[in-house]
Amino acid sequence: MCISHSVHLPPPSLTRHLCRPCHNREKAKGLGKYICQKCHLIIDEQPLMFRNDSYHPDHFNCTHCGKELTAEARELKGELYCLPCHDKMGIPICGACRRPIEGRVVNALGKQWHVEHFVCAKCEKPFLGHRHYEKKGLAYCETHYNQLFGDVCYNCSHVIEGDVVSALNKAWCVNCFSCSTCNIKLTLKNKFVEFDMKPVCKKCYEKFPLELKKRLKKLSELASRKSHPKAVDLNSA
Repeated sequence: MCISHSVHLPPPSLTRHLCRPCHNREKAKGLGKYICQKCHLIIDEQPLMFRNDSYHPDHFNCTHCGKELTAEARELKGELYCLPCHDKMGIPICGACRRPIEGRVVNALGKQWHVEHFVCAKCEKPFLGHRHYEKKGLAYCETHYNQLFGDVCYNCSHVIEGDVVSALNKAWCVNCFSCSTCNIKLTLKNKFVEFDMKPVCKKCYEKFPLELKKRLKKLSELASRKSHPKAVDLNSA
């Protein structure tokens, strides 16, 4: 009687045979490095980017002086130059991409920029000639500058885009700074008193009940050392 046995063999191992350039390319990908497009070897140092490809810098020489190039080389009109020769040519360098600017130049923040690279530090939209606002060495569009650094009106709770009225330890829009009783517009030159954390013109204050004025007078005396500029002294009102 013949008994048959089934034998399970392990699957053959998958191996890939790569040429030298492809092997280097796979290895570079794993190391997060660039491959030189001329010698096809891994670039261990900073690569020289030329026409959107990576190279060992020492494969090139300066078009002007013939000096062997470094990663700091600059491309201009399809030619490569060492940094000193390029600087002598007076070509501006973009503060964002560090590439030469051959067209329109934006001068801002003590640097020069490609038009499309001069952007808001918050939304990253190009200004394209529109007004920008500077803060701590960065540029912002009007919307985000106001959101991040602008004053908020105590009355309407909107960011104040124009002049700011600072009174009663608060910020106000010019149009919002008015008597809280009769709504007449006030300026810092007008006489007013503080009532319920809002300004009241002297004319409306004089119409207050006597008991209320006495109470306000007492509060004013308690806070006399912290009295607000331009507010009327209630003792003389």
